Amino acid sequence: MTSDTQNKPSRFKKPRAEHGGGREDGPSSFQDKPGLAARVAATRILAAVLEKKTSLDGMLDSENGNPVYRALSLADRALVRAIVNSALRHLPRIEAALPMLLDGPLPQGARSLHHVLVIGAAQMLYLDVPDHSAVDLAVEQAHRDPRNKRFVKLVNAVLRRLGREKAEIEKAIADVPVLPGWFHDRLVSAYGDEVAQRISEAQLTPASIDLTVKADPALWAEKLGGTVLPNGSVRLGQFEGQIPSLEGFAEGAWWVQDLAASIPVKLMGDISGKRVADLCAAPGGKTAQLAHAGAKVTALDQSGNRLRRLRENLDRLGLQAETVEANMLKYQPEQLFDAVLLDAPCSSTGTLRKHPDVCWTKDENDIAKLAALQGQMLRHALTLVGPGGIVVFSNCSLDPSEGEEMIAQVLTENPTFERVAVRKEDWPGMEAAVTAEGDLRTTPDMFGGVDGFFSSVLRKK
Repeated sequence: MTSDTQNKPSRFKKPRAEHGGGREDGPSSFQDKPGLAARVAATRILAAVLEKKTSLDGMLDSENGNPVYRALSLADRALVRAIVNSALRHLPRIEAALPMLLDGPLPQGARSLHHVLVIGAAQMLYLDVPDHSAVDLAVEQAHRDPRNKRFVKLVNAVLRRLGREKAEIEKAIADVPVLPGWFHDRLVSAYGDEVAQRISEAQLTPASIDLTVKADPALWAEKLGGTVLPNGSVRLGQFEGQIPSLEGFAEGAWWVQDLAASIPVKLMGDISGKRVADLCAAPGGKTAQLAHAGAKVTALDQSGNRLRRLRENLDRLGLQAETVEANMLKYQPEQLFDAVLLDAPCSSTGTLRKHPDVCWTKDENDIAKLAALQGQMLRHALTLVGPGGIVVFSNCSLDPSEGEEMIAQVLTENPTFERVAVRKEDWPGMEAAVTAEGDLRTTPDMFGGVDGFFSSVLRKK
């Protein structure tokens, strides 16, 4: 990413780079120096996100994730997550800072060196890691990697200078947008400069944990030290433990669900006794809402493994739903439904607080392909309800092409359906999320931090 800051002449003295090559050592060679294996894992995971567009969640999976990561202690795994998340959240600013400390660009092909410097800088600028520790471990990592061994002096000089000039550098990069250029431009186009800036800054703060409770939100807020949100969710305070250890988990009194993710089901109104299909159901938070509201739920997903997880979640909550393993585009029920929920697969750009890799692993082509798929899915969903039936479409994208624009196109093609406009008076405390068209759109800067979500209600005439 380029920026004005990157193009300005540096005010800092810069060390020269050297050339090097070779292959990286294996995981076992990093186990003898405390903290080194965690930095190696962080560097490899960052490289996989940026170069191979690999999902961060997959690499941080405790069973099938990155081998170096899985070999770490729980404490070191937490450190790796913190380092990589910070690096991705602040990447444009880190990449604006590094040229200030270099006499010219890094040699072509020195991507491994670049990632080592980014990981080191992320710790020094954005985490509570002592500078000397971040520098020492980055130098040691470079020394043990044949590709970077000849850059050891460069790594040492760059990061030590970063430590000495930290205040000036932080000031110099403070206005660099924290999102990649293509994504920032799309936010500005959709929301304007001011809101785009608020959305960008909101993703720098890790997400809170919101709970959907079966009953008495005030009681559970008191028990868990949380607060009640306008929609009735409970937001936990500072919590760093394990969710299953909390009161109410084992007995199924609540489940984790972002405030915004709870909205689509609430838009359905009274569904007690009605036949409702959840077409992309796993992992099951919305299915649980539907079942708890008294609906007769059919939950679809094309992944058997994800459906097993959904059933496990429902069992814990003491809730029931029929589950069907099927591709929703080919699904033809014997009887039409009263209501259908389509929480469609999307670019997930509204979830950057939880998944800061999204805007680095996806691009504009992905958004266009996903918008086309969502339109196809919605058109099929409309065939699954009879007269008077409703279809709620939702996703966690911030891009209008996956929301407002797609809905407008589908409604134009299907005159037998109409939008059921959401009314602001029905959403006290959340009026800002109701759009002029009558849809519901949250952005990450709202309500103390939420996922970006879009929801629209369509009804068959």
